[in-house]
Amino acid sequence: MRQKTDFSDRQTPHQAFTAYLQQHRLKITPQRRLILDIFLLEPGHVSSEELYAKVKRRDASIGQATVYRTLKLLAGCGLAEAVSFADGITRYEPHFGAEHHDHLICELCGRTIEIMDPLIETRQEELAAKYGFTLVRHKMDLYGLCPKCRTRA
Repeated sequence: MRQKTDFSDRQTPHQAFTAYLQQHRLKITPQRRLILDIFLLEPGHVSSEELYAKVKRRDASIGQATVYRTLKLLAGCGLAEAVSFADGITRYEPHFGAEHHDHLICELCGRTIEIMDPLIETRQEELAAKYGFTLVRHKMDLYGLCPKCRTRA
C-alpha cells in the first residue's frame, strides 16, 4: 500500500487548496496562502504552535486561531496529515504527493524517525486480504527508546 495522495490533473498544492476552499464556499485569503507556503517548507512534523511562531515572524497580524483553522483545512483537503505521538501534541506533516510512511518514536525525548519498509507494507496487505479487508489507509507508530535515551537510562 505505497500510496501517494492523488490529486486529479496533477494540481499544485495551491491549486488543490484553492479548489477545496471554493468547494466549501470559503475564501482563499492572503493569510491562508502564507500559512500554506510556510507549512509546505516544513521538513517534518509541526504543531500549530510551532507553525504559528514561524508565521508570526512573517506576518504578525495573523493570529494563532487562524493558523490552527488553516491547518484543519489543509488536513481536510489532503495537503496535511494530523499525527499524534506519545506526548499528546497534534502535529501536522505535509501530505501532498508524499509516499506513505510509518514512525519510530522515542518515548523519552520524542525523537521521531519516518520509516518505510516494503516488507512491512506487503505483510499488512497480506493480513488485510487474509481477513477479507481492502486496505484504504493505515497508520503504524512504533514506540521505544532511541539510542541516546537508551544509553542514558
